[in-house]
Amino acid sequence: MSPHLSRAGAWFLRSGIQEANGGVARYYRTDVERNLAVSTEITGYAASALFWLHSVSGDARYRECALAAARYLASTAWDAAAQAMPFELDPPEFTYFFDCGIIVRALLAAWRASGSGEFLSAAAALGRAMARDFASHDGDYHPVLALPEKAPAERDALRWSRSSGCYQLKAAMAWWELAEATGDAAFRAPYESVLAFSLRTYGSFLPGHPDRLKVMDRLHAFLYFLEGMLPRAADPRCGAAICDGIRRAAQHLHEIAPDFARSDVYAQLLRMRLFADRAGVAPLDRDAAAQEAADLAAFQAVSDDPRIDGGFYFGRAGGRWLPYANPVSTAFAMQALAMWQDARPAHVELI
Repeated sequence: MSPHLSRAGAWFLRSGIQEANGGVARYYRTDVERNLAVSTEITGYAASALFWLHSVSGDARYRECALAAARYLASTAWDAAAQAMPFELDPPEFTYFFDCGIIVRALLAAWRASGSGEFLSAAAALGRAMARDFASHDGDYHPVLALPEKAPAERDALRWSRSSGCYQLKAAMAWWELAEATGDAAFRAPYESVLAFSLRTYGSFLPGHPDRLKVMDRLHAFLYFLEGMLPRAADPRCGAAICDGIRRAAQHLHEIAPDFARSDVYAQLLRMRLFADRAGVAPLDRDAAAQEAADLAAFQAVSDDPRIDGGFYFGRAGGRWLPYANPVSTAFAMQALAMWQDARPAHVELI
């Protein structure tokens, strides 16, 4: 593995970001030297990242940690009686549509890696709950439900995570993957519904906020939309939207980055360039990709403290790193840089 990848993998193993019960903290605060609470979404992302690390390294430690994260999701976090996956367990106040999709994909990764029906059953149950509980009367999907009653939380148009939108397509990929894993074609219909909605509405998602620095946050979500089209990249509508989306995302990123930049946005954009090139959708702009890879690599922390070293900082503002060593930023960044450094057009499972 490359030095970037080895150091990022070591951060997942030794930083303490994953707790003994398998759950993974939202991030590590470098300024106050503590982890935030465990998040089910972040645990899902970490599980997928760790399974991917095992696939490229063969190191059994990554598989063990990934399975621990998956067991936390399937056994500890999943409320089988209520058929709900809380955002956090202490207390379990809300469940997010987007988070559920990320967790389904992690459980499916665990099933593929282990063959355990426990993970497939949990993934399918959560996938059905997503389709049943989050569906709105307007034909879209509520972003957040309050627990235990599963009542839709109030939406906020200026907060993408509190709105329905094209970004939800990445979560809807869970249904696409469930259809393949279970053989149940009924899971395809809700994915296609979210895809159609996203293609109709994505044009108004950016900039989407009067504060230009908030647009950087919306870029993160917009790139989820592009990722969510990868199963249908061969569709001319999706191919055109991917090309348009890469262009628009790059323009906004490079305009805002001198004031505020997120490492995950660099990583997501670089991954999309590489996936689109491999799918034959958009030829790779090598100069732009090379610059984005170099900018992204600079976010990797160098420290004598194992809680920080090798992880990727969430962002940079005013020329200073923001004090968050972030598991999702690290997962996206290490995969993007590994793809960039590997010239072989091999299949890569999107984290």
